[in-house]
Amino acid sequence: MDTLPILAQSLLFEGVALSDLPQMLRCLEPKQVTYPKGFTIVEEGDLLDELAVIVSGSVSIVRHDFWGNRTLVAKLGVSDIFAETVACISDKSVATVITDEKTVVLFLGIKKIITTCTTACPFHHRIVENMVKLLAHKNLGLMQKMNHITKRNTREKLLSFLSEQAFTKGNQEFSIPFDRQQLADYLCVDRSAMSSELSKMKSDGLIEYNKNTFILKHLQ
Repeated sequence: MDTLPILAQSLLFEGVALSDLPQMLRCLEPKQVTYPKGFTIVEEGDLLDELAVIVSGSVSIVRHDFWGNRTLVAKLGVSDIFAETVACISDKSVATVITDEKTVVLFLGIKKIITTCTTACPFHHRIVENMVKLLAHKNLGLMQKMNHITKRNTREKLLSFLSEQAFTKGNQEFSIPFDRQQLADYLCVDRSAMSSELSKMKSDGLIEYNKNTFILKHLQ
């Protein structure tokens, strides 16, 4: 598999010409690994010193409480990056990363990214800038999720999430990357209660939906 076009789509390599990527990668000690569906790549508590770029497939980032209740933090796909925050401080992971399907991941040594390049690599300044942008984007995403899950009830959480999706996609009709259980885990609500609330919202004329495709309706 030619990973270079996929890496070029990643925010980490934004502004780097495709022809320059091979030279940059030689500085970053890449390691590519293929995982089967349902494989746990990272466990909560694992020490990390590498970030990971998804070359193919997808993963779920999840957290579990003391009683085993699961919260979905995010779903990531091709060209997305995970483990960058913890790797930057060589600390223990606070989340578990599980493959949703057969997934190929490229690991990159974080110290090679955030420390001065000994070979005076001309691309190093660019990748450090991109790393800062990447961390900022991840922080913004977590703030958006916090805005959803701190709403007072299930309906308000759903309205907050669906509204944000509509604005992001620029259309009142859109698809979300979650099935019903994943959406419930993401919003920290009971699946049955959420499904019931979705039905009520449809009856109230707020939304239409079919599986993971939604249409937000304007009230008359």
